[in-house]
Amino acid sequence: MQRWRGLADLPGSWGRCVLTIGVFDGVHRGHQALIRRTVEAARSRELPAVVLTFDPHPSEVIRPGSHPAQLTTLRRKAELVEELGVDVFCVLPFTPELSRLTAHEFVHEILVDRLHVAAVIVGENFTFGNKAAGDVALLRTLGRRFGFAAQGAELQGQALGPAEGNSEITFSSTYVRSCIDAGDVQAAAEALGRPHRVEGIVVRGAGRGKDLGFPTANLSTPRFSAIPADGVYSCWFTRSTDPAKRLRAAVSVGTNPTFSGRERTVEAYVLDVEEDFYGHDVALDFVVKLRDQIRYDSLDPLIRQMTADVERTREVLAG
Repeated sequence: MQRWRGLADLPGSWGRCVLTIGVFDGVHRGHQALIRRTVEAARSRELPAVVLTFDPHPSEVIRPGSHPAQLTTLRRKAELVEELGVDVFCVLPFTPELSRLTAHEFVHEILVDRLHVAAVIVGENFTFGNKAAGDVALLRTLGRRFGFAAQGAELQGQALGPAEGNSEITFSSTYVRSCIDAGDVQAAAEALGRPHRVEGIVVRGAGRGKDLGFPTANLSTPRFSAIPADGVYSCWFTRSTDPAKRLRAAVSVGTNPTFSGRERTVEAYVLDVEEDFYGHDVALDFVVKLRDQIRYDSLDPLIRQMTADVERTREVLAG
């Protein structure tokens, strides 16, 4: 898969393509269905399938300070998109100038003049152009004018059971963020099609875990990372140098209330490994929330609870 940063990377010999457009944060099951549909349409036309996304998140440019929690880094997003068979992953820098393009200008200047689209497939709620004035109906109209097909794909979701009132949820990045913010990492995984991942680099911590017999890898995470609610979780731990090797980890997210902490941290106790992960780029895949954060009046009950958390993690991630 080719990865482009902006349209300057377009080859001089670039022909037509089939395109899908969106932020695609999380590459959840709804995104996956849309991208697969794009790939299938491209294969049927014998054209490359292109994913066009944006960085930074458009909301941060349009309303500074409103950047939502980020479900996937750009690198992770590219990896997930590549697994779906995409030929080109194009990241368009979202600038104030880009945000001011009208819907007509966006289609003419970017989709037609630069990318030479033969077909554009987007979600049925897709909007584009200055003040989100363009929608799928306008995209179809402009497609007829400029000679490309435009499709609005139905949004994906799933029905919920009687316990949830027999309602239905639509897969969206906003929904996944709400699950993660509530600590419901299992519901997030259901919508994503895989566990939610938090990436970061291991940095030096206060060293309390080692003193208690549970040395932890303390993660420094990218800005805007979607960190689950405070609590203790069972996670899979991987290193960028060996991503195929998954290690079990009991992970604490929060402020360490027993020690009157103030800074929110992500600390992973990796089971059955005696290794200093300092300086490593690592990832945590959140599988199950074990419990909320608890403040203990002494260390002995804390150590007993941490021992129980480790054993529970061993059970949850058995095999």
